[in-house]
Amino acid sequence: MRTPILPAFYFGSVEHYRLLAKHPQVIIDVGEHYVRQSYRTRTHIVGPNGVQDLNVQIARDHGQKMPMHTVGLSTVETWPQQHVHAIRSAYGKAPWTLHYIDAIEAVITAPYTRLIDLDLATMRLGLKWLGLSTEVVVSDAYVEVASEGATRHSPLATRHLDLRTSFHPKKPLPQEFTSTPPYPQVFADRHGFQPRMSIIDLVCNCGPEAKRIVRG
Repeated sequence: MRTPILPAFYFGSVEHYRLLAKHPQVIIDVGEHYVRQSYRTRTHIVGPNGVQDLNVQIARDHGQKMPMHTVGLSTVETWPQQHVHAIRSAYGKAPWTLHYIDAIEAVITAPYTRLIDLDLATMRLGLKWLGLSTEVVVSDAYVEVASEGATRHSPLATRHLDLRTSFHPKKPLPQEFTSTPPYPQVFADRHGFQPRMSIIDLVCNCGPEAKRIVRG
């Protein structure tokens, strides 16, 4: 089984955790360059008006390429408070919110200065909620993989599954991912089932049943 290489992510999607549940180890590459409008700084929830993006605000980059481990968080905008308010509004009537909201608020409002520290904290919180023992290897250096020309038996043949560019909120799911079957969502009567939502959506709606869903 090849080890997935993933970018860091902010409160990853249910599909992130379905992938993690199937692998004993994943590599989070924080030596890669920061990519805008990706899971590195955004997650999706479902509120009364439909799908809502929660976007982490970073310190100004002036258009420069930056390794992920150097990206700072903005301390000017009130995005942490806005995220907490949006989550409370979206899941105030979900059956399991009270069991998770304090931990959600604590990690969002923690005084992190780097994006990667926030991302990893939300990732580990999700692993804890779901009881997953996947080993998370954080690489500060860009992870090199074999060239496409390498054969299966070549010394260059990769043991990695590189998902750094293919797993993106604006792209179809890579073939290595399986879509999550529909589960109860608090606003499904208005908007139908919404796939590829944040792990927050799954645990607030399903509670302990979330463990079975990510392993399915």
